[in-house]
Amino acid sequence: MICAIEGELVFAGESSVVVCPAGGLSYEVLIPAYAVGVLAGRVGEQIRLETKSYIESQAQGAVLTPRLVGFLSADERAFFELFTTVKGLGTRKALRALAQPPGEVASAIANRDHRALQQLPEIGKRLAETIIVDLADKVARLTWVPAAAIERKPIPKNAAASEAVAALVALGQSRGDAERLVDRALALAAGSGRALDTPDAIITAALQAQ
Repeated sequence: MICAIEGELVFAGESSVVVCPAGGLSYEVLIPAYAVGVLAGRVGEQIRLETKSYIESQAQGAVLTPRLVGFLSADERAFFELFTTVKGLGTRKALRALAQPPGEVASAIANRDHRALQQLPEIGKRLAETIIVDLADKVARLTWVPAAAIERKPIPKNAAASEAVAALVALGQSRGDAERLVDRALALAAGSGRALDTPDAIITAALQAQ
């Protein structure tokens, strides 16, 4: 696995750059959208990118191509790896979606800011909801995201939610799993403007969100 590449930046395009380390070989490195402007002015300079390797499948798996993805720091690479754990965010789509620096995107996720996420390329309403449900708590714990940028917005609990948790436990869920299911249902409902006012409505939404 190639974890970093250092050398002369000989080309900077809209979605990739070419880096030539000492020795004569040149490597194409895919980059996220936010890095395009940063690297465009550094052609001819020595640069270092933290990298992630992956195999790109094309033609329904008939063609497998090894690829390198480059980042400006190890923290940004770690965020990308977390970002692409969300269902529906493959490597290429995530690279296009990251039109803003990872710190800004992470803050939007931690703040459950659906509108900010939907302003990113490739991110629609449904995917923004999924990103927030899956990652909000995780990105809030990232030490490199400034704490001042994160406005804590806990999901409100009410009597109906508490009853829904108790009912899910009675149905065989552990308390921790029941609470996570209810939190997910409430977050999805909040993002779509729906109200879950009764235990039955919350339970139904929680089971559908599994």
